[in-house]
Amino acid sequence: MAVKKKARSNESLKSVDDAIASLANTAASTSKAVIDTTKNKKKLLAESKRLAKKLATLMKKKKAAKATLNKDSSAANRKILKNMEKDISVNKKEADKITAEKSVAIAELSALKILSKRAAVYAKALASADKAMNKPKRKRRKKKRAPEVSSLS
Repeated sequence: MAVKKKARSNESLKSVDDAIASLANTAASTSKAVIDTTKNKKKLLAESKRLAKKLATLMKKKKAAKATLNKDSSAANRKILKNMEKDISVNKKEADKITAEKSVAIAELSALKILSKRAAVYAKALASADKAMNKPKRKRRKKKRAPEVSSLS
């Protein structure tokens, strides 16, 4: 009977240790995922900004090409305007794709940050509880008793 109780306690201890290790791994992996997703989001934001600038430049060039075409409607000027419109459409498609990826990354990042924070707080709380429970018992000194005074009266 004592052997069964010992085996159960060892299984329970192993189970608790595994759960604590699993939580620590989860906290580490979520923080790593937050870092990776943040890098990806920054890259997507930079790409989006680059495409917006390129689109603005192409729109200015299209406006200039239209003005040139209105002055001189030659085949070369029409071709230039048509190429500008193609470039603008390609740029818009690329910008739409980046915007979709960016919105997904932002949503994922916010969820990951919440999970990471929760996992880190739980791991910290378990570590402090474990530390408090594993403190050795304090040995207290016995109080010296005052010598008994015998009353002789």
